[in-house]
Amino acid sequence: MTPKNSNPRCKARTKSGKLCQAAATAGGLCFFHANPNKASELGRIGGRSKRPSASETADPLPKLETATAVRDAVAQLIVDVYAGKLHPRVAAGLAPLLNLQMRAIETTDLERRLTKLETLLAETEAEEDLDRKEDSAPLSGLGDMLAHARKRYERARTLGLEKDEAAPVDPPEAS
Repeated sequence: MTPKNSNPRCKARTKSGKLCQAAATAGGLCFFHANPNKASELGRIGGRSKRPSASETADPLPKLETATAVRDAVAQLIVDVYAGKLHPRVAAGLAPLLNLQMRAIETTDLERRLTKLETLLAETEAEEDLDRKEDSAPLSGLGDMLAHARKRYERARTLGLEKDEAAPVDPPEAS
């Protein structure tokens, strides 16, 4: 063996008791066993740089009172996840809540529209009932008046009279 390959592996043991499989340095230990504090320091630095802070980076959610607001919030979550401002697990946790809010808004909107239509229908039916009661007697008289006017017109035509000179016709009998 050459001096370079004489100690290819670290002589230290891992937490589980097995020999470390990392490449050894000149002292016979790997870099992390030779510098035990360096591993935790590098882990903290790496963890801090990759961990997004929700309070600092993510925009607060707006009031979700309309379907448009919910749609905009979902779009913002997608942008935040893509930009790395929000962890995908947080967005995945919010997705069912946003879906629930959207369904609640749709249901409330449908109930409001249905109530409005029912009220409008009731008002229309009440007006029609009132009109029927008011017009029921005159409608039968209206037909008699129309028939009477036709008779006057036909009589005037057969006699060759002008419109103003139409011969009087006896009014229909009231029934």
